[in-house]
Amino acid sequence: MKLFKKSKQNQIQCLACYNYCLISDGKTGLCGVRQNKKGELKLLVDNKVAAVNLDPIEKKPFFHFLPGTFAFSLGTFGCNFSCEFCQNWDISQAPKIQNTEYRIQDTGYWGEDWPPEKIINYCQNNNISTIAYTYNEPTVWTEYALKTMKLAKKVKINPSTTLRINGEQSRTIKNIWVSNGYFSPQTLKLIAPYLDAINIDLKSYREDFYHKIIHASLAPVKKNIQEVWKLGIWEEVTTLLIPTLNDSTEELKQMANFLVEISPDLPWHLSAFYPAYHLFTLPPTPQKTLIKAYQIGKNAGLRYIYTGNIPDQNYESTYCPNCGEKMIERWGIEMIKNNLKDGKCPKCGEKISGRWKL
Repeated sequence: MKLFKKSKQNQIQCLACYNYCLISDGKTGLCGVRQNKKGELKLLVDNKVAAVNLDPIEKKPFFHFLPGTFAFSLGTFGCNFSCEFCQNWDISQAPKIQNTEYRIQDTGYWGEDWPPEKIINYCQNNNISTIAYTYNEPTVWTEYALKTMKLAKKVKINPSTTLRINGEQSRTIKNIWVSNGYFSPQTLKLIAPYLDAINIDLKSYREDFYHKIIHASLAPVKKNIQEVWKLGIWEEVTTLLIPTLNDSTEELKQMANFLVEISPDLPWHLSAFYPAYHLFTLPPTPQKTLIKAYQIGKNAGLRYIYTGNIPDQNYESTYCPNCGEKMIERWGIEMIKNNLKDGKCPKCGEKISGRWKL
């Protein structure tokens, strides 16, 4: 399946995300990296990486997916959103603006060469069990991500150096996305067979916020959060709480109720905002706001809620929803202790939702 279709007057329609951009010959879609080249879609960032690191899985954030492990994390240039508060604006918005150190449109530089084979070889040689498609929106480079994801499912980590967790051997490399949730049904259909987990941003529960601050729409994000959970792909949701913009008690209750209707077991990460990009007029999120949101989520019936960007082990650790036992202790993005026993509470035996074994 190609993520575009030909239209009239030498235009193509991109099918990667809900923007469904109509692109004229030689131009790109809103993301800045998906180009119409003589009636075919060219991915300008194919095999190109703008950022690459080895990150704790908790940084993504994933708290219920292979805790304490590391993920080979990569991202490219471009994004299908234009968030006024973007933390990674220097790469996500680089194709659209000129006041960045990369100056893509002037130099034609689209990143360092990292073809899928190089990524997989690096993970095999260094016993890395997970690849994270992150930093910028992976939807805009789906074709590149998908080539890598497919290859990750064909290889096995060298048995002589296999990473072990809870006595289990790693078989194939896991694929995880960190996404704004604006991918199209066509994209979801392509990636779902190879996707092990995803963290989706629920940036607000108001359409006007998405329209004015993000320049997108809320409805597709809600739909995708629901659809991914139905498919059985492990999912966690993150909300960046921005003072006065999306942190009212009413809106937090709406988000919590939406998530709990999908499943009480869907983890919700509540992150503190710090001024960035075009949004410097608002202060950082106070910790009391995170705690308020935490309590709202608990009152709604969500079992696993976490605060982020302000270290506090009381609200970053995982507790048994049945007996209250602290099972996984964290500080910031560091896992201090994991007392889970085969995915169950060590005290009462309650099964804890997540993916705990390779």
